[in-house]
Amino acid sequence: MDINLVDKDVYARDGAPHDQFRWLRANAPVYLHEGEPDRGWPPFWAVTRHADVVHVSRRSDLFSSSRRLALFDEMPEEQRELQRLMMLNQDPPEHTRRRSLVNRGFTPRMIGALEQHIRDICHQLLDEVTGLPTVDFVRDIAAPLPLYVICELLGAPVEDRDKIFNWSNQMIGADDPEYSSGPSAGQAAAAEVYAYANALAAERRERPREDLATRLLLPDVTGETLDENEFDLFVLLLVVAGNETTRNAASGGMLAFFEHPEQWRRLLADRALAAPAADEIVRWVSPVNLFRRTATADTVIGEQEVRENDKVVVFYGSANRDEDVFADPEVFDIGRTPNPQIGFGGGGAHFCLGNHLARMELRVLFEVLAERLPRLAQAGPARRLRSNFINGIKELPVTLT
Repeated sequence: MDINLVDKDVYARDGAPHDQFRWLRANAPVYLHEGEPDRGWPPFWAVTRHADVVHVSRRSDLFSSSRRLALFDEMPEEQRELQRLMMLNQDPPEHTRRRSLVNRGFTPRMIGALEQHIRDICHQLLDEVTGLPTVDFVRDIAAPLPLYVICELLGAPVEDRDKIFNWSNQMIGADDPEYSSGPSAGQAAAAEVYAYANALAAERRERPREDLATRLLLPDVTGETLDENEFDLFVLLLVVAGNETTRNAASGGMLAFFEHPEQWRRLLADRALAAPAADEIVRWVSPVNLFRRTATADTVIGEQEVRENDKVVVFYGSANRDEDVFADPEVFDIGRTPNPQIGFGGGGAHFCLGNHLARMELRVLFEVLAERLPRLAQAGPARRLRSNFINGIKELPVTLT
């Protein structure tokens, strides 16, 4: 079989290449994938089995997020230096310090307190489109929900959601001509987020509030706090990670219900299934397709020897359909239990900080949709994002019957 797991045009046309993933899990679960020298991409080890992805994720000592960063593309060392201030591109113990500071804003109590607000947002979004014959589920429902929540967390004006939406599209959609004119547009959007975060921090230092931004700018019990660059990069991470994952899980989940109408009927008959449905949607969609690590020593993944400084790429979309872990992995089953999906990461230092919030957003959204729009129907083809990093949907027309 011809293997190319990073062809963005394939993702835009068909979504994740599950036929290739299936073959690799069975025949070459740690596969030496060809690089692209003209783009500066070296060959890399494609890790496709659940157990191996978990192993790489949990061994930050052997598989570094910092040495060559966590995203797939290569960049010069001077750019890496700035990127290493972001938690995504750090290893313990520095990552542990930063995460402990940020954790203050993501305690179960604080996230739980948002549930009614999230439910109100979902109802408001549906109120805004009531009476329209056709709407875009992505633009009108899936995208605004996490953007409202981000504004709530940061204490930012709700009217800023459109700016945040556009910045996120330009950064994540750097390889999609509809969203971006190229990498420079993504860099310009990131610079605007930095400036926005700077202004927000200055305002909170002068006028503190009961919000996440204020909490992160105050010293913790040991006197530690985020400095200016660290705060700006956290806001950047929140704008992308807190938006794109929930937005694309919601859109991909709605598409999965359209493609498996018997599962939608199950949810209508039993709203309690919304909680396990959230995990099954994350497994099925795997909104984040891949992350990169760099081997810090000669080691072994599965039965494959890997050398120090080798590029290692874990594919969550493949791990989430591993036949050795999931019964009938090609079946979308909203009552699936157990469901050890790793769409929020395979554990370890970089397990998704906002996983409880994302699950809540998805659960509440589909509870409200089942209550308000039981005959919601697809009105046109879904259009996918041109990206091998985010399994994204750009447009999903629906009728609000």
